[in-house]
Amino acid sequence: MKLDTTDKRILELLTGNGRMSYVDIAKELGLSRVAIRERINQLMEEEVIEKFSVVINSDKVGKKVSAFFEVDCEPTSLVAVAETLAENPRVASCYQMTGPSTLHMHVLVEDFDQLEQFTNEELYALKGITRVESHILLRRFKSRTGLKL
Repeated sequence: MKLDTTDKRILELLTGNGRMSYVDIAKELGLSRVAIRERINQLMEEEVIEKFSVVINSDKVGKKVSAFFEVDCEPTSLVAVAETLAENPRVASCYQMTGPSTLHMHVLVEDFDQLEQFTNEELYALKGITRVESHILLRRFKSRTGLKL
């Protein structure tokens, strides 16, 4: 699907506020509510919009510790390790990466005891992991909640 200027503007508005109504988007762009609904439906059908979601402030819900892990795996274990980690509710994101580490993972937990438990009992217990490096978030300056076009 080739995106035109209107599609890109709709995506920009929804990235800023996923709950923005068709009417408000239509007013902003000078189009009808029906036209906006049709365009958004098309963007969803073409999987340009994968899903609508809520961004939760992890600190406000008790997830006070944010850690990033670089995990190296044996090549034959990579997919199994990644799929296991992706199913873990403490893992906010998990990506296969190029560079010195195989997997990049973001973990959110309530405290350092939970981080230690996760690391020792859930991460180190996985077969095929050859190296783990962790980094604790001290302060966030920017966090992306949507793709900027």
